[in-house]
Amino acid sequence: MPPIPTAPRRRLSVLLAALACLAALRAGAQPPPDPAVPVPAAVPESGPESDPPPPAVNADEPPPKPPGERLLPRLDVFFPEGDLDLRVSRLINSVFFEGQVKYNFLKGDITAFLRYRYYGSRRTTQLTVFDAIEFDDLNGKTSNDFDRVRGILALFQWPYSFSQRAFALAELDGISSNKLDNNNAIVRLGETNTFVRLGYQLGTPDESRSSAIAGETRARSERLFAAFREFGPGAATFTGAVTYGFDLGPGDFDYVKLEYEALKRFDLTPRSFLVGRLRGGTFPRARPAPADPTLPPSVSPLDNYQIPRSEFLSLNGRDNLKGVGESLRGTESLLATWELYVPWFLEEHREFVRADWQNWYWILYAGTGTIGFKREVYEDFSEYVPDVGVGFESSFGLRKKYRFFVSAIVAKALKGEGGVEARVSIKSYR
Repeated sequence: MPPIPTAPRRRLSVLLAALACLAALRAGAQPPPDPAVPVPAAVPESGPESDPPPPAVNADEPPPKPPGERLLPRLDVFFPEGDLDLRVSRLINSVFFEGQVKYNFLKGDITAFLRYRYYGSRRTTQLTVFDAIEFDDLNGKTSNDFDRVRGILALFQWPYSFSQRAFALAELDGISSNKLDNNNAIVRLGETNTFVRLGYQLGTPDESRSSAIAGETRARSERLFAAFREFGPGAATFTGAVTYGFDLGPGDFDYVKLEYEALKRFDLTPRSFLVGRLRGGTFPRARPAPADPTLPPSVSPLDNYQIPRSEFLSLNGRDNLKGVGESLRGTESLLATWELYVPWFLEEHREFVRADWQNWYWILYAGTGTIGFKREVYEDFSEYVPDVGVGFESSFGLRKKYRFFVSAIVAKALKGEGGVEARVSIKSYR
């Protein structure tokens, strides 16, 4: 039998190791309650009644667990990107263990996380190790060339009240690649990223997209829309964080990044509401990469700075402007979005394709933003990219035991040559 190529073999080994870790967590596990059940309704959601536990087949065997105690991993699937985000967790007293795998079926990109989190009376402490492999995408075709990032981080959170909390993070990343050409970013910039991050948040603690700014950015749960159950009537959230990457010790990069995001919900009627979002980022310190006359000119402007590629700002994607399909990255970014939620039905039980549909919101979306490498992009309104779209969010149940949340949108940028972008996400929850 011919030997397995190096890249697929590495990909397979990481996937098997990640699944083994998740299986170990799953054994005997009971998941903690999910605080961020994503239901945009202003009123609480009422799910289907639980089935009574069936009698035990053998009197000597313990009865099965009720549906509320069975393990249902947290699963997110995204189309057309082909991304999967699987989390399995276990809570023992005040200690929380979690395994997470993010996998892309189209490119083969995979990231595995293992977390230990301790909930103290005054502080939450979290330790995470991860291993990420990302393959090159050349003109729509995935190559065997890949970049790999292995890291460890410590995250601390101090909750001052229900609506105020502070964050501190320290992370060490090792960057490697199987590409040996002289034009590789690792050859130009280095292979170790050491940084610290300080953040502060006002408002609901369950808006995961904002929390990722101050916490684990790489592990964030991507969402199409901003509304969640804890983001109730009239609620508002602000999150800000500053990241300092230093070249002391093993570090090879030198930068300071500032990010912020604000959300506000405006209730128009007892059932319809509008969510506004403002997000931006800047690099107050972005040192240019040292010139090396032995290397050819860089093919990407991202290689001109002592900043790892994972830290650059982005304007496209489901977390940003949803109608922009091309990759737009830089060191200066500003965007604003508006989402109007109009209910079709709420807290009902409508049967369709063997599913129990309970809530449905139609959503009108509009946004605009700009990105670049100089602060002049904020003043040049001709560089702003507007986009519009229409979508929906709905929750449904299957077999009275499993519940899912589906979001979808069709959006288009009103500037540029891109076409219509269609995005769908499906999330399981308890």
